[in-house]
Amino acid sequence: MQRIFGAKKNKDPPPSISDASDKITKRGDTVEEKIKKLDVELSKYKEQIKKTRPGPAQEAIKARAMRVLKQKRMYEGQRDMLYNQTFNLDQVAFAAEGIKDAQQTMSALKSANKELKGMMKTVKIQDIDNLQDEMMDLMDVSNEIQETLGRSYNVPDDIDEDELMGELDALEADMGFETEGDGVPSYLQPDKEPDLDSELNLPTAPMGHAARPQAEDEFSLPAVPRASLRG
Repeated sequence: MQRIFGAKKNKDPPPSISDASDKITKRGDTVEEKIKKLDVELSKYKEQIKKTRPGPAQEAIKARAMRVLKQKRMYEGQRDMLYNQTFNLDQVAFAAEGIKDAQQTMSALKSANKELKGMMKTVKIQDIDNLQDEMMDLMDVSNEIQETLGRSYNVPDDIDEDELMGELDALEADMGFETEGDGVPSYLQPDKEPDLDSELNLPTAPMGHAARPQAEDEFSLPAVPRASLRG
């Protein structure tokens, strides 16, 4: 059957926007090259018209230049049309890319929304508030414990601060007086030993005759008494 009716040919996939744009751009570049060649030819005809005297020869050159100018105008129209098509394809491609980006963004948002809903099921505002209240209570208890442990022992609570300040002022006055009299406060001076003799009123010990000083020789040594020579 396939030999009689022929096999069905597979259709080629439609060109993409990028392929169509590239193809049209190449056509536009080809037309642009033709326009440049016509510009060169027109320049030659202009120089010939300047050098040629008015007459049949000059008119023939002008007719050729007119034909080239018409071709140039036609190619310029084709070039502009091709460039407009390329511009339209670029706009469509830009819009298509924007839609693809929007689809990806929507997919990402849906996935994130689903994940957030699952996470929110495990977190409750009431639990957070209760946790915060418990933390505040624990901090208050901790502060009370620290204050209790930091109290001083054997210090009465009903101490009059004004009375303490008066005693402190009196102590400072005494310290200033002692410092001015002796130069050193009394509590910093060394203790003096008591004079027992004066306290007991004992009589003084009698003093004997003072010993006669012993004579010394010329070397500051005790002089040796010499025996009498008398006989």
